[in-house]
Amino acid sequence: MTRISVVLPAYNESRNLVTLVPRVAAAISVPGMEVEILVVDDGSRDETRSVMRELAASHAGVRYLRLSRNFGKEAAISAGLAHARGDAVILMDSDGQHPVEMLATFIERWREGYEVVYAVQRRRQEGWLMTRMKQVFYRLLSFGSHIDIPPNAGDFRLIDRRAVDALNDLPERNRYMKGLYAWVGFHALAVEFDPPPRTEGVSQFGWRRLIRLGLTGYTAFSVVPLRLISLAGMAVSIGALIYGAYVVIDRLIFGTDLPGWATVVAGMMLLSGVQLVSLGVLGEYLGRVFEEVKQRPLYLIAEDTGGKPKAT
Repeated sequence: MTRISVVLPAYNESRNLVTLVPRVAAAISVPGMEVEILVVDDGSRDETRSVMRELAASHAGVRYLRLSRNFGKEAAISAGLAHARGDAVILMDSDGQHPVEMLATFIERWREGYEVVYAVQRRRQEGWLMTRMKQVFYRLLSFGSHIDIPPNAGDFRLIDRRAVDALNDLPERNRYMKGLYAWVGFHALAVEFDPPPRTEGVSQFGWRRLIRLGLTGYTAFSVVPLRLISLAGMAVSIGALIYGAYVVIDRLIFGTDLPGWATVVAGMMLLSGVQLVSLGVLGEYLGRVFEEVKQRPLYLIAEDTGGKPKAT
């Protein structure tokens, strides 16, 4: 019997989960299929725990996994992939902006032979500045990375068990899931969709989390900043040699007296700035290495209802 798992990472989404979980269950109730709906509570502070306990008790196949604290969405997704039991795993957000009607399409394309079916937004419901910054980020990431990461594809996707196992085998702690999806490869297909408006609550993914995630993704899949440091050092060194030769020649041939106080001060300030920026970039990469070598768990499980898949 075919088994499908739907993983819903959630952070303070109790009002959406009340209606979303039954809708998901109804959307994939297909004869001859076992369905598991796995909600990963990423340290929510609202009523998510009580809501999910009731849903897990009243709906067969609903499983509730609570992390010990808020570890972040990437960790919650990783926990869901590690604990999902299905032959294919569907990832979708808990805010209701991933249409459940797409699930049948995902499953149909998977049965056609595609191992990864991912959704791509036709239009984005965000401000002009956010849209432009994301476009710049993905262009920079594409320029400095050897893998192709679709710019408008998120976590809403179906992943075959082979690809899930490959993702689970990756040992890194600083996880940028959009990059990891692309890195493992497999036979993939993009499906376009228009996200519906959010009905309850507000997004928990603010600017600070986006910037942190962007830094994680860029340092995980690009070494361009490190190469730019080398190029900047070479450019400054060549410029210093050329200027030094100019000063010597001007003094020996033309006898020009150049005090050079302003030039020396400006040069020192420039070099200091370059050095500090270079140290900052190196520190960002070194910080990632520091996090990896500590080998701390990516997340900790506080509660697992362990529900059995529902056969339909």
